[in-house]
Amino acid sequence: MTTAPSGTPAAPHRAAGTAERARHEAELREHGLRVTAARLAVLDAVGTRQHADADAVLRSVRSSLGSVSVQAVYDVLHTLTDHGLLRRIEPAGHPARYERRLGDNHHHVVCRRCGAVADVDCTVGHAPCLVPSDTSGFRVDTAEVTFWGLCPDCAE
Repeated sequence: MTTAPSGTPAAPHRAAGTAERARHEAELREHGLRVTAARLAVLDAVGTRQHADADAVLRSVRSSLGSVSVQAVYDVLHTLTDHGLLRRIEPAGHPARYERRLGDNHHHVVCRRCGAVADVDCTVGHAPCLVPSDTSGFRVDTAEVTFWGLCPDCAE
C-alpha cells in the first residue's frame, strides 16, 4: 500500500501503467525510500516529460492525484534528486529542469529564445569528457556541457 505525503493511505496512482508503476516502486525501495503516491506521480511526470520544470511537474502531479501542495512536489523533487532517481539541470537564466536519463554522460542543448532543452550524446562517452588545465586539487568526475542556440521552431 502506498501512503500520501501526510502518511495516510494514498489513492492508487493511475497515470503510469502497471509495469511502470511496479518499476517505480522497486526503484524507490532500492534507494531506501518509502513508496508514496506523490513520489510515484513525480517519477511518472518526469519520465513522460523529460526536462520538465517544477511547475510542469506540479501540474502533472495535480492532474494525477488531485490536490497536492507546491512544497510537497518540491520536497519530492529534492529527495528523488538526492537519491539519484532524478537528475537536476540548471541552464543559466532558466528554471531548474528534471530528467530521468541517468547513468550516462550526456549533455544538453538549450534554446536561447524559448528555453526548450534537448539531450546531446557526448562524443567522448566517458566522464569527465573535458579535462581542466588546472584542477586546483579537485578530483574532477563530471563536466557539464550546455550548448546554446535556437530550436527549430524559434529559428524560423
